[in-house]
Amino acid sequence: MSRVCELTGKRVRTGNNVSHANNKTKRKFYPNLQKKRFFIPEEGKWITLKVSTSAIRTINKNGITAVLKKARENGNILV
Repeated sequence: MSRVCELTGKRVRTGNNVSHANNKTKRKFYPNLQKKRFFIPEEGKWITLKVSTSAIRTINKNGITAVLKKARENGNILV
């Protein structure tokens, strides 16, 4: 499975390691992804998502149903 947040769409970014001598070599910046289970009270079931830690904070603030609804509108989730 790819390293993409299922709610926000965050994915691997590329950049450079820059040495003291200003030599540049390619590197990757990985998103902080966690595998987490969430309970959806409207449907009465659990779902497992691979989400970034910022998405977990958003879920704690707004609720899982609101975040899933917004992700469907943005096209990040196809459920």
